[in-house]
Amino acid sequence: MKTIGQRQLGKNGITTNFIETLKNNFKNYENIKISVLRSAGHEKSKVKEYSEDILRKLGKNYTSKIIGFTIIIKKWRKPVR
Repeated sequence: MKTIGQRQLGKNGITTNFIETLKNNFKNYENIKISVLRSAGHEKSKVKEYSEDILRKLGKNYTSKIIGFTIIIKKWRKPVR
C-alpha cells in the first residue's frame, strides 16, 4: 500500500465531491497531501481555514498538519480526541 496520496485544492474550494474523493483515496493511502493552489486563495490564514473545514467534514478519525501551502491529512483507526 502506498503511504501518501496527492490532491490539489483549486478555485472551487472544498466541495462535497472533493470530500468524497478524499474519503475514496483513504482506501488506498495512509496519508494525503493537499496542495493549495493560488486560485484557491494563497494566504496562510486561508490554508488554516481549509484544513479545519476538511477535518470537520471528514470526521473524528482524521488529523492534519500544515506545512507552507500544503495540508497533510492522516487517518487514524480510532477517533482522535
